[in-house]
Amino acid sequence: MADNGGRVAVYLDFDNIVMSWYDRVHGRNSYSRDKQRLADDPEFATRLAEATIDVGAIIDYAASFGTLVLTRAYADWSSPVNATYRSQLVGRAVDLVQLFPAAAYAKNGADIRLAVDTVEDMFRLPDLTHVVIVAGDSDYVPLAQRCKRLGRYVIGMGVAGSTAKSLAAACDEFEAYDTLPGVTAPKKPRVTVAKAPEPTETADAAAEPSEPASGSGSGSGSRSRRASRAKVAPTPPPPVEDDDTLIPFDEIPPEDLHAAASRLLERALRLGKGDDDAEWLHTSAVKQHMRRMDPSFSEKTLGFRSFNDFVTSREFAEVRENGHERLVRLKH
Repeated sequence: MADNGGRVAVYLDFDNIVMSWYDRVHGRNSYSRDKQRLADDPEFATRLAEATIDVGAIIDYAASFGTLVLTRAYADWSSPVNATYRSQLVGRAVDLVQLFPAAAYAKNGADIRLAVDTVEDMFRLPDLTHVVIVAGDSDYVPLAQRCKRLGRYVIGMGVAGSTAKSLAAACDEFEAYDTLPGVTAPKKPRVTVAKAPEPTETADAAAEPSEPASGSGSGSGSRSRRASRAKVAPTPPPPVEDDDTLIPFDEIPPEDLHAAASRLLERALRLGKGDDDAEWLHTSAVKQHMRRMDPSFSEKTLGFRSFNDFVTSREFAEVRENGHERLVRLKH
């Protein structure tokens, strides 16, 4: 739940979020393949524009927790890809931290520099209440845990399908970039199937070796070849997917996300009932409990506009309205 009286620090591993969103839009490992053609392929610029990160959406979400004390983005800003975000970053007063790729520590340069600056800011700014880490690597798990031990409320943000589960669990709250207001989720590409030409008798005859004009062995061999061709069934083409279907998570999710969300809801209802034996629970309290158990939970990534719609879709949950309140319980 947002606390508008907080003092917030935002740290962005910019290269990580840009690459993750590019792969989310254009397919896994697309960025590593396309960036090699940056200098001589104008098509990459078009593909890059289709996967542009909305920096304002990230900062506006962070601002919902309170006053932004500082906002830093870590990347190699001499890169042409990152340079395209200059107007967005300058317009939102983001402090740009330069990381030089030629350095020996370039591989984990952003991780180390971001972590060092964050811990330093915890002691330098004792009134800091919230820390927003925009990244997806599991390398940031110790940082999130340390910030929590120092009494800060940690919010994680990353691209759905590219964020380590351990990082989401280490935060007090986790939000997928895909679900931020103003961000359009990518769509599944339409699968085009090229229909193979049907074989003709002429082609079959040309493909077969010439047969002798006479002889019992040649006749039986011809019948055997025709029988073997008749047994081979044509391979059906894959189904064409709907172009308007949104991808809630990665193309190949590691688990059934809807089943996992159902188990999480059922567990929250059972644990909530055990507190004071109250059957009916407020939906807002149930959602808050679910987010504490799994900070990466979000009903929007499952295709629901609201948490009430998600709860109503579960057969084991019963929902009723009591004035302006919505209550839920397990069905008997």
